[in-house]
Amino acid sequence: MEITKKSILDHIEKAKSGKQGAFNFLLHHFWNEVYGFQMKRVGNEYEAEDITIETFSKAFDKIDTFDPKYTFGTWLITISKNIQIDKYRKKSTSVISHATDTSDEQIKKIPDDSPTPEDILITEQNLAELLRFIKKLKPHYQDVINLRYFQEMSYNEISDTLQEPLNNVKVRLLRAKKLLAEIITQNRKN
Repeated sequence: MEITKKSILDHIEKAKSGKQGAFNFLLHHFWNEVYGFQMKRVGNEYEAEDITIETFSKAFDKIDTFDPKYTFGTWLITISKNIQIDKYRKKSTSVISHATDTSDEQIKKIPDDSPTPEDILITEQNLAELLRFIKKLKPHYQDVINLRYFQEMSYNEISDTLQEPLNNVKVRLLRAKKLLAEIITQNRKN
């Protein structure tokens, strides 16, 4: 099937109404364009992949704001460029703050940041609460969250483990994180 501007706009409209297949199509169709753009900018495949994932996540969250008089690819590239610039600024600020000269006297005055028993208890309680929220997700979303964040697998390792295409894994993880955020927000309001 030939992909035309009209078919892309049709998929965007379907995505605006929440159709998962439309999101998958857009991710699959534009992934290489955004990823390639970031590879040229950052020169690091992991960083380029993270920025690309963040780009699609942000774009899909804000898809209702997309104006069809622009091209979707250009819109995605603009979002991607802004994310990369923000990350670069944060990294530069962090490097500058760590590069200042510090005397031995000042170093001795730095407080001990190791967690107290109270901090450890709070962290454990938060983890238990997070696990309860994750259990409210459908099993295939639980699986991908578990593999990525608790077993710390790469996207490729998850793809191999689940025997699913890489783009499907990325979309499922984006969707799982969004649904989990909604569950957490809803529970915080109650």
